[in-house]
Amino acid sequence: MRSFGSIIGLWGPQRRKYKLAVPLFVLVVFCFLAQPAQAKYDGGAGTETSPYLVRTAEQLNSIGAARSDWNKHFKLVADIDLRAYSGTAYNIIGTETPESFSGVFDGNDHTISNLNLTSARQQHIGLFGYVSGKIMNLGLMNPRVVAQGINVGALAGYLDSGTITGCYATGVDVSGDDNIGGLVGWSTGRLFNCYTTGKVSGDFYVGGLIGLVTDSTVNTSFSKANVSGNGDVGGLVGKTADETSVVSDCYAHGNVTGGTYAGGLVGQIEQGRTYKCYSTGRVCGNQFVGGFTGHIRVLGDAMFCFWDTQRSGQSTSGGGTGKTTDEMQTIRTFTDADWDFWNTWTMCEGTNYPVLLWQIPPADFRCPDGVNFIDFSFFAAHWHMQGCNASNSYCEGTDVNHSGIVDFLDLELFTAHWLAGTR
Repeated sequence: MRSFGSIIGLWGPQRRKYKLAVPLFVLVVFCFLAQPAQAKYDGGAGTETSPYLVRTAEQLNSIGAARSDWNKHFKLVADIDLRAYSGTAYNIIGTETPESFSGVFDGNDHTISNLNLTSARQQHIGLFGYVSGKIMNLGLMNPRVVAQGINVGALAGYLDSGTITGCYATGVDVSGDDNIGGLVGWSTGRLFNCYTTGKVSGDFYVGGLIGLVTDSTVNTSFSKANVSGNGDVGGLVGKTADETSVVSDCYAHGNVTGGTYAGGLVGQIEQGRTYKCYSTGRVCGNQFVGGFTGHIRVLGDAMFCFWDTQRSGQSTSGGGTGKTTDEMQTIRTFTDADWDFWNTWTMCEGTNYPVLLWQIPPADFRCPDGVNFIDFSFFAAHWHMQGCNASNSYCEGTDVNHSGIVDFLDLELFTAHWLAGTR
């Protein structure tokens, strides 16, 4: 039998081992917990002041698989090419209420190119499917969306009381069944300063920018997309279907081919108001076909709107006023209808139709539209001019940065826009 002292002697070294092991364990745990968490996406916290940053196609695609993030804030920090995510590989962001995208996506003036989406989903198909939040300052380059369903658009399938501003889609190829738009399929929200080019096709409610508009505001936007469908087909909007809908200060240049209810700007104004808009594209159809709109019902109205009778090939319309090409390129046609050529529209009279003021590059000082040697000569004539302020329109626009003097900083901004055309 061991003595008490031998037991103490045996236990003592083991105790010392335990005393050393415990602090070592605590240190390992502390160091593990102190390691920074792996950044989500490219950083950020998903808040208004610290949005999630998105840099790669993989990060963008992962948003669609993270439904818990659909109410967060995002900011694009680089141009993204989605070429690797063709067919059904791309995860659509937002599916339907209550799982809509209700957050904010700031494109930060970057682009997303080569979206090639093929979907057998029945509804809400696009880069974003169902949106009740806000998308802004985002460009889509050459998006192709082919769907067998309703509410289809390159940017958003369904805009539900949300907002889209400063967004565009160029070279679109969008097709589906009903509620098909170059940018948005169906909108009950607000859309400002947006545009599309390319082609859009569908069955019913097909528009170059938006397919179906209900309880929605569409303002200072345009489409140059060619549009085709069977019913309610328009260069900008297929159909407005709510008395609170307003389409104002917009235009369409694309050609329209439809069956019933085909119009250069709106296929059918069933309800709501279209205000200070125009269209120029060629319009073809079978029944209820018009240069500006195919048909206006009792609760609809087209106020101070115009279409080009020569280029459209249509001498009549359900609403609007028909004008020759020369008259459509005369500013008085529009100023007599109280169009705002100070804050909303501008025009190179005799050579072009009206364009929206936000389309003009900062260095485009003189007609014709676009930054060229005429603008450079005008800029040189104002070189080193001082006293530039709002009263002289900052030396007729040549003080581009509004510093009070036309100098090398303005020249740098001018060269950055060299040969830029209207958007």
